[in-house]
Amino acid sequence: MGKPTGFIDYARVPLPKRPISERVQDWQEFLLDWDNTQAREQAGRCMNCAVPMCHSFTGCPLGNLIPDWNDLVYRDQWDKAIVSLHSTNNFPEFTGRICPAPCETACIVGRPRHFDNGHAEADDPVTIEYIEKSIADHGWENGWITPEPPSFRTGKTVAVIGSGPAGLAAAQQLNRRGHRVTVYERDEYLGGLLRLGIPDFKLEKHVVERRVDQMADEGVAFKTSTWVGKDFDARDLLEQYDAVCLTGGATQARDLPVPGRELSGVHFAMEYLTQQNRLNSGQTVDPSRRIEAEGKRVVILGGGDTGADCLGTAHRQGAEVVYQFEIMPEPPKDRANNNPWPEWPLILRTSSAHEEGGIRDYNISTSSFTGSNGRVERLHGVRVEPGAWPPQPIPDTDFELDADLVLLAMGFVHPEHDGMLDQLGVDYDARGNVLVDNEMRTSVPSVFSAGDMARGQSLVVWAIAEGRDAAACIDRYLMGQTPLHPVLHRPRPGTTPPHNR
Repeated sequence: MGKPTGFIDYARVPLPKRPISERVQDWQEFLLDWDNTQAREQAGRCMNCAVPMCHSFTGCPLGNLIPDWNDLVYRDQWDKAIVSLHSTNNFPEFTGRICPAPCETACIVGRPRHFDNGHAEADDPVTIEYIEKSIADHGWENGWITPEPPSFRTGKTVAVIGSGPAGLAAAQQLNRRGHRVTVYERDEYLGGLLRLGIPDFKLEKHVVERRVDQMADEGVAFKTSTWVGKDFDARDLLEQYDAVCLTGGATQARDLPVPGRELSGVHFAMEYLTQQNRLNSGQTVDPSRRIEAEGKRVVILGGGDTGADCLGTAHRQGAEVVYQFEIMPEPPKDRANNNPWPEWPLILRTSSAHEEGGIRDYNISTSSFTGSNGRVERLHGVRVEPGAWPPQPIPDTDFELDADLVLLAMGFVHPEHDGMLDQLGVDYDARGNVLVDNEMRTSVPSVFSAGDMARGQSLVVWAIAEGRDAAACIDRYLMGQTPLHPVLHRPRPGTTPPHNR
């Protein structure tokens, strides 16, 4: 513990942000950096508590050694801090930028204190996510992060399908164990949604590319623009590799089957976001396919992170006005009594994109779209009873709203079944995800799955944790034992907790 009274002496100070008027004019990251003194003070706020909930089941799924590297940062031992951080997290510069930080909501410094009069107060938690980002950035800037190729090869081969955070984590772990790993990616860039789905203002793409370069230098083979199940039969992999790991994500977007859905100008959020990321990378788009918010009245349906990404993108494209509608009620500003610490707080969250503008509204269900000449011009909606499911319309609350561009950001239902998954013949769970056991095995021998493809839509930190778990399970399958350290004591959706190992 670097400073025993740090949580008293120092206030929480998040990373500074670029001015709104400046950042909406470009696609650069909106976060700035602390100086060294500020970083050390923020790390010094860590209590090194006896039971650190920040890396418990309700905190960090990776089990990051948060008190350890906070102490090292406070002591100005950044080189040791990156070693500690990498021991549990392959890509801390990703999680330090785009993770919603469940570790912070579980931080004991931020635990609410309840008083006899029913009043509750809470201090601000440690800025864990931004300390993590600072450690990783220090590591790259000082040349401490270098390729770590294996000292021997096992002769075993593994195919990883999908290059998102789960696939990259699994590939790096397996390669470092000495297996020959080939990563297949159907898009032209590596990184999955990190590369094409997350806007540059949250995660600049050189941050992803330098990790991919590190992995290539370690011996991982990458095959881009290769769609398994479409370019070739997925069953061919079973003949070519000793094991296969499916990490293709939950890419089947939730649609909105209402009249007018077919009108031009109504798009899935990922169509919009991936197109802008490709444009930022220097690609060109046929004007007939361009999804552009400039000068338009934009409506985003969905109140989550993807919706906020669309909001920030629309700001930068010069939208006239942007509405973001959510069918659920507006979350409270503070924890409800039935949502105690250290559970994830179901509260209202404001992203950097919301700070930049836009109109948020809740309890709204979209009834239809109308327009002329095949283009959307109006959204027709109705307000619904708060908390009722299925949603119940409130009489006489129907409304119309002018809309030139509608973006569907309502989440993802499950992975795409057609092609690879159906060819392999894997079983699905009740939600349509790939069914796996507690060893990450599918119903097909030698085929494993991890990340959103098996877990369902989730967080980047869970994807990395699942990738590491899958690597440990595959290594044990191939070699009979493994020195890798999975986090399988955390139960998976739809499964029973594993036995102690």
